[in-house]
This record gives sequence, C-alpha cells and structure tokens, in this order.
Amino acid sequence: MKAVLLAAGEGVRLQPVTATRPKHLIRVGGKPILQHCLEAVKACGVTEAIVVTHFMGEKIRDYFGAGEKLGLKLEYVAQEAVLGTGNAVSVAEPYVDGNFVVVYGDLLFASAALQNVLDVFAAEHPAAAMAVVPVEKPESYGIIELADAKHIKRIVEKPSTGEAPSNLANAGLYVFSKEIFEEIRHVKASVRGEWELTDALSLLAKDGKQVAAAEISKADWLDIGRPWDLLEANSWVLKRMAHAVYGNVEDGAHLVGPVTVAETARVRSGAYVEGPAFIDEGSDVGPNCFIRPCTSLGKNVRVGNACEIKNSILMDYTHVGHLSYVGDSILGEHCNLGAGTITANYRLDAGTVKMMVKDKVVDSGRRKLGAILGDNVKTGVNSILMPGVKVGCNSWVGPNFMVERDLPADTFALLRQDVEKRERRKQMRD
Repeated sequence: MKAVLLAAGEGVRLQPVTATRPKHLIRVGGKPILQHCLEAVKACGVTEAIVVTHFMGEKIRDYFGAGEKLGLKLEYVAQEAVLGTGNAVSVAEPYVDGNFVVVYGDLLFASAALQNVLDVFAAEHPAAAMAVVPVEKPESYGIIELADAKHIKRIVEKPSTGEAPSNLANAGLYVFSKEIFEEIRHVKASVRGEWELTDALSLLAKDGKQVAAAEISKADWLDIGRPWDLLEANSWVLKRMAHAVYGNVEDGAHLVGPVTVAETARVRSGAYVEGPAFIDEGSDVGPNCFIRPCTSLGKNVRVGNACEIKNSILMDYTHVGHLSYVGDSILGEHCNLGAGTITANYRLDAGTVKMMVKDKVVDSGRRKLGAILGDNVKTGVNSILMPGVKVGCNSWVGPNFMVERDLPADTFALLRQDVEKRERRKQMRD
C-alpha cells in the first residue's frame, strides 16, 4: 500500500513564517512537519509515498529527495493550482494501483492514530475509512454526521455554533479504495472554487458505499493552522521524542529534564536548560542564560549572556545576544535581537491574546503569546514587541521602539524624538 501526502497549500494563516518557506518545512522539535508525517506513515509499514506539492514545491523536493535518508521511496506530483483537497488527491491517481493512504501533510499525529484507521479498513473492507477526533469547537472543523456508531453519513464543513451534528472532526487521515477517484470526478466546485475531498466522501456514503469512522485520541493528533499552533506542535514533539546529549556541555552548565544537545552545539558555563528542549547543530548557548521548557533552537543559533528563552522556536542563524527576553514566540531565520529586546507575552489585564490572521483579528485563546518574526528581522536596543504582534521579513525595529501593531515586510520602524540642545557653559552661567 502506498501513501499520498498533501503538501500543496501555501499556509497563508501562518505568515510571516510561510513567506519564505512552505508550511510543511517548518521545523518543530528539529524536524519539518512533513518529516514527522512521513515517519509516522513509515512506522505503520508504508514505505512508498507520493507527495503532492504546489507552493514552493521545489523546496520540498530538494529537502527530501527520493526519500533514501528516511528509508522511504518518494515520488512527487505537482498540483497546478490550489484547487482543493479533492483535486490534490486526484492528481495522484496515476501513481496508485490499489488501496492507499491519504494524509494531510500539515498535521502532527502519532503512528498509532494512522494504524487505527488501517486496522478499521482491514477489518471492515469499506470503500473508505477515515480518522475522526473529538474537538471542543466544532465550528472550526469539518464535522462528521454518523449514520450509525461506525459509519459516516456526511461531513459538514464548519457548522454554525450549536448546529454541529456531533463533536467529531475530520482528522485528515484516510485509507481509500480506488472508488474515491470516481466520486471526486462527480464533485462540484465549492464557493471558493475548490474541489473538496470531504464532498467526495459524502457522495460515497450517499451512493450506499461504506465510509467507516475510526475514532482517535485527541492526544495523538494536532492540527496546525495558525501561528500559535506551531508552539503547540513544538511542545507536542519535544514531549514525545527521545532526547540525548552529544555536544559540548561545559562544567557549571545545568541540563534539567529531557534535553537534546546536538554534536556540534555548545552549552556554556552558567547556562540553565530546562527540558524538554532541543538545541541543534552549531548552536551556542550561554553563559548565564535560562532556556525554559518547550524551546527549540535551530542550527547555528546564538543565545548569549543574561537572556531568557521560554516556550519558543528560534530558527537557524538567529542571534539573541544578551539581556533579552523571548517568551512564547517564533523567530525566523537570520534574526538579530539587540540588547534588552523584550517580547512581551502577557496582557496587563490577563486576557487572552489576539492576533491578526488573514486580515482578521482572531482570539488565540492563550493567555501567554509573544511575537512572530519573519526571516531577517532586526531589533535595536531596548525594543519591545507587545503580545501577539507580527513583524514581516526583512524589517528593522529601531532602538526603544514599541511594536504595538503588526509591521509589514521590508519596514524600518523608528522612534521619533524631540530633542532640545543647549550650550553647556551658557547654561551653567545662567
């Protein structure tokens, strides 16, 4: 059996992080999201996969190649435009020759979750089996209406509050027979001009074909759609991965709990690293700094004297030199924070932090949420980024400037001051 992984989407809601990379290559716990998916698929015994790409597809192909490093055989097919999940699956039809797995490539899931779907398919021999997961806010998901305890009648996309037929959401893990391709050909475009896989599943059920539901644990699955979901994803991975210390940990440094230090990384004396945490190749931590739980440092990251990093993702080549605080934040590649930079992560009124997502203000539901920085962002000394702000790629934040609203890419934000100058000697005579 082969797997089809859908990795075509642009990830607009994750900007500015996705301005320079596909969301599927964002690293959490030291690995791209798509790699976590591929490894979970392999753990279920599936060793051949087709990756459907579109946005920055060449970067995905260049990163994974033919799959040898993962022990997989990978092929790639391009979706000409982002025309929905149904269309994405249909372009893989020439590459599959029997029953096959479909996985959304921007999820995190335990291999046990996918194995549950495979087991249900093997036991019941339906036309399709899909994972369903209980959720707290059904209006944010595609929700399942059940025909009976085991089978799906239809899928309702993002029902209005109070009108959901259940609390079981489509988890984006499927096993299909080739019958699905014929149903996709009968699907009509949605109001967004997209052909949805969920509509094809509803048609299967309407035609009297069995669509089996395989309920999975919420703890074994995580959807990644908004910037703060990346922090949840990073924590999810760090708490499940095996940790080991290979690099140079100097005398006087303290590692507490599960911490990974890569072979060429260095943790200097006086540093206190509390796991779970991940420090990648070439990174340099300390002296006298505090790395708090659920932090991932990418390759060649520098965290200097008297800094505190908490529950954050710092991407490759980013520098937090000294006297700075980074909390519940994501810093893109090649960022450089001036001394005393603060990413505020807590509102004075203790309310939940809101963030602009696709030009709409969205309540994150989190009481702790810092800043999201794109690549190549620089801050001057004593700059402050308020909770929930985003700074676009290549932007500079001047000394003493407070970022209270999102800054677009390629912006230079400076504090305007009125300065009065007097001649010192004349002032003393007066």
